[in-house]
Amino acid sequence: MTKEQDEGDGIERLPDDRNWVGSTGVDRRGLMIGGAFAAGFAAACQPVAASTVATSSDGLIIENASIPVADGYAMPAYVARPAQGGPAPVLMVVHEIFGVHEWVRDMCRRFAKAGYYAIAPDLFARHGNATGVSDYKLLIETIVSRAPDAQVMSDIDVAYGWAGGNGGDATRRGITGFCWGGRVVWLYATHSDQLDAGVAFYGRLVSAKTALQPNSVIEMAAKLQAPVLGQYGALDKGIPVADVEAMRAALAGAGKSPPDAITVYEGADHGFMADYRPSYNEAAAKAAWTATLGWFGQYVKGG
Repeated sequence: MTKEQDEGDGIERLPDDRNWVGSTGVDRRGLMIGGAFAAGFAAACQPVAASTVATSSDGLIIENASIPVADGYAMPAYVARPAQGGPAPVLMVVHEIFGVHEWVRDMCRRFAKAGYYAIAPDLFARHGNATGVSDYKLLIETIVSRAPDAQVMSDIDVAYGWAGGNGGDATRRGITGFCWGGRVVWLYATHSDQLDAGVAFYGRLVSAKTALQPNSVIEMAAKLQAPVLGQYGALDKGIPVADVEAMRAALAGAGKSPPDAITVYEGADHGFMADYRPSYNEAAAKAAWTATLGWFGQYVKGG
């Protein structure tokens, strides 16, 4: 696998279209022909590892919603919320590059069981069905790269408003995301003054800029308007520890750390939270889940 350098800083990072493949231990040919760990899992929504968690919907209200967004598009979203009690805090769950597939929906159910109104909007839907593309490089080129940051920020704004009018308490707002969604968490925390907290799982901190994605997270550190917990793996070849340390320094230099914090899990690779992949790291995932609930409990639930 070749590596790329971003921002001219001399640090080597695996590009997005290879980092996931590398973290799974599956070769590119296996991915391209639809091997067990290919993006095809997202389309089939089938467990591919013994570690895959399946969270029941008992005690929850589940909805497949359609949300009218700013340009008139009807954006699909998956919602899971507690069936009992008053309106729960709204927690935005931002998907990986594979879109809103079964693991993302399961994460929503886990958060709902923890007392949140969890909503996962399909931020790629305008551009194609990410759950149905098994060629990783094609997925990046034809769908992921075509989702402008401005559209994503606007769609999330609207999704919070919709949730507030449909059973959620949108006066209390959290956001979490994974991989592509982890970067979105950092950016959204610079975008919204109504956000209470975010948790970013292995989202890129330094990235090549494009017309549609013009910002590199590390350069936005001073603009954060809500506390963010970053959760990263020490073995991640796409987000090297040097980037994490640079982000820590940027947060400290901007006076944002604390409360912003970053945890690096030793022995964990990119995608360590995704229990359907061989990159899943049980110890890191359990620790990160506990930290996530603690973070949102403190800053979103307020207790």
